[in-house]
Amino acid sequence: MAKAKTKKTADGKPTPGAPRPSLLESLRTTEKVFLAGRRDRAADLESAVRVFLEFLRGYESLDFEGPCVTVFGSARFTDDHPYYQLARDLGRSLAEEGFVVMTGGGPGIMEAANRGAKEAGGYTIGCNIVLPREQKPNHYLDKFVEFDHFFVRKVMLVKYSCAFVVMPGGFGTLDEAFEALTLIQCNKIERFPVIAMGSSFWSHFREFTSRSLVQGKTIDPEDLNLLKLTDSVEEAVQLIRQGMPFAQTKCLRPASKRRHSPTADETSESQR
Repeated sequence: MAKAKTKKTADGKPTPGAPRPSLLESLRTTEKVFLAGRRDRAADLESAVRVFLEFLRGYESLDFEGPCVTVFGSARFTDDHPYYQLARDLGRSLAEEGFVVMTGGGPGIMEAANRGAKEAGGYTIGCNIVLPREQKPNHYLDKFVEFDHFFVRKVMLVKYSCAFVVMPGGFGTLDEAFEALTLIQCNKIERFPVIAMGSSFWSHFREFTSRSLVQGKTIDPEDLNLLKLTDSVEEAVQLIRQGMPFAQTKCLRPASKRRHSPTADETSESQR
């Protein structure tokens, strides 16, 4: 039998006499209530305090050493998909270089990147949020933090990273990619590398930005250079090393201390 929905007042609070929502339900609707429109000042003040405390929890939880790369991508790809394998190989190579690998902490591309990094002995982080298809953290995380608000989570995914890799994904992935590109374009963060992997997927995006945005003069032609496109893990890592702040390159492993871990294909072959 389906549960009856909890009746709420205009400010998002349960109506008197109505059953109280579960803690999980409250967390799922926190941001929806916050963005529902104009509310009384007490309700907005309560939300502001929640957001402030959520930021503090993020700052305290994400205490780690070493340069970090955030990998964005869909939660829907299974481990037999080529994009999953590509993200897994990427995570492995990043960890071998000495990078911390951060993702949204869920399945699909996020799991693949964390998995590859973990297999190479790297440090992995997941910044998760409760979603219909992305509710549980993957099993390859050293640090897991769950957020109630999307925008707080996005700040954390950007704040601690010196490069971003965008794998194929849906609206959420596009949102994260445009967020990073906009912050760089507007000089709100450093000109960190933003790399799109999966050329067959992103070629349509490049065509759209070139034909519609550049020709419509809503961006400058040179803005297209903010996003690098490649299918090569080696090239992606090289672009990151070349584009990251020089001071952070000192924290990476020299070539003599990097250890080779088997790729996803090699691992599958050895298990047959």
